[in-house]
Amino acid sequence: MAKVGRKGGVGAPYVRHSWRYTELLFRGEVTQTRMLRWFPYWLQVGYTRTMLAALLFNPRPPRIGIVGLGGGAQAKFCHRHLAHSRIEAVESDPRVLALRSAFRIPPDDARLSVECADGAAWLRARPNSFDLLLIDAYDVDGIPAALSSQAFHDSCAAALTPNGVMTSNLYATDTERYLTRMQRAFAGQVCMLAEPAQDNAVVFAWRGQHRNVDAQEALSALPWAARLQLSTPMRRLEGTLGKHV
Repeated sequence: MAKVGRKGGVGAPYVRHSWRYTELLFRGEVTQTRMLRWFPYWLQVGYTRTMLAALLFNPRPPRIGIVGLGGGAQAKFCHRHLAHSRIEAVESDPRVLALRSAFRIPPDDARLSVECADGAAWLRARPNSFDLLLIDAYDVDGIPAALSSQAFHDSCAAALTPNGVMTSNLYATDTERYLTRMQRAFAGQVCMLAEPAQDNAVVFAWRGQHRNVDAQEALSALPWAARLQLSTPMRRLEGTLGKHV
């Protein structure tokens, strides 16, 4: 395996190639993104599939926001499979954006735009904007303080449309603290799925009333390749929501 990009110093993002994967790492062996080299649009890491199970609420969201582009797994999935959606992503680290081509993230077009900016400020400037909001922002030290405060979670709620949904990846962190803040921001409309065999938990929060979700109906609205990837996590989410009501 070859490591590229470590000249940027300790914690600088770098790419590791093997015959099977291209991976984005920050430090040590903790993988931020893993892409199958022969199937670059496949959601290889389990929690990314779980996050996109949020399409259970609305399988055709007109506008999707992504805070934390990373290797672009979810942005690529949405761009490829959600033809009715416009995707807007923000990434705060220009060194990560410089690796965009290594992970085959499409260039900006009428349906995809990527900005280099502070994620918290970017989101505050977009009230009532997103039908689906994906939060997966990490640096070498974990979730940045600006993206873990009560004010940030309040901004997430404000950035959603009246029936919008937010999903957030929590990796090896104090999930109870984040859940408490999301509960406050979303008036208790929150649920969490632990990721099997990983140190991730995925939290879903929503505005409006989502009580009659139907996984089979939502999956039928997606292309076959998306259904294949999201069927299991979407049915897990459906079951958890059934207990939440």
